[in-house]
Amino acid sequence: MSKEFSRTQRVSQQLQKELAVMLQREVRDSRIGMVTISDVEVSRDLAYAKVFVTFLCVGDQTPESSLEALKEHEPSLRMMLGKRIRLRLTPEIRFTYDNTLVEGMRMSNLVSEVVSKDKAKQAEAGRSDESDSEGEA
Repeated sequence: MSKEFSRTQRVSQQLQKELAVMLQREVRDSRIGMVTISDVEVSRDLAYAKVFVTFLCVGDQTPESSLEALKEHEPSLRMMLGKRIRLRLTPEIRFTYDNTLVEGMRMSNLVSEVVSKDKAKQAEAGRSDESDSEGEA
């Protein structure tokens, strides 16, 4: 019988849950703003965890400044993780900005723009066909 999930996947999911709760409740830093953990990749030896985050930036906040502020909290978050989860070795955390959400929105806007231009061209072509048929009658 094969396993449904590998140990690294289970640890990854647990880290994602715990980090989300810790960032929401325990990290008090206005520079970070609203942060979402989109994914966690854990190395095979469970020594390193790459945490992908996205930010909802308000005002003069930028994803880069929020990421820098979050990176300052890496050691304390690792220490809190060590107390919350039972692992022989607490993974070293590295936060990485995940731009897939922004890129997806950009692509969606491009598709919407092309569709609206196409509809406008079809409507224009429909009007010119009507005027041609009226001139023939």
